[in-house]
Amino acid sequence: MATPSMEDYLERIYRLIDEKGYARVSDIAEGLDVHPSSVTKMIQKLDKDDYLVYEKYRGLVLTAKGKRIGKRLVDRHKLLETFLELIGVREENIYQDVEGIEHHLSWDSITCIETLVEYFKRDPKRLEELAAVRRELENE
Repeated sequence: MATPSMEDYLERIYRLIDEKGYARVSDIAEGLDVHPSSVTKMIQKLDKDDYLVYEKYRGLVLTAKGKRIGKRLVDRHKLLETFLELIGVREENIYQDVEGIEHHLSWDSITCIETLVEYFKRDPKRLEELAAVRRELENE
């Protein structure tokens, strides 16, 4: 299984390929705020673990396994952003909070959060009730 660091790289690579059609070392480094040499080392590890195929100076391609995991990680990130937004977390805190929690939740917890998000989305009154409870608690 991928480590949290490997997950960050796979998520970033998946997003870059989805957005631009390719992922360069410099783009990955910039997106993750790391040195290009660190990216190269991680890419080599991801290649060794069959998440991608890397050819020096030619680029990289995600394997089926890498695409599957990358998509799952992107979906997890989006789900957690949606969840935090639904429960009323301030927009300026959402990205950092997701980055802080996404690697510490089990997939079981992610599935339960997904169910809860769907529960709220199916009936907007539920969200209104949640917001009302939050306001009550803030005023206590």
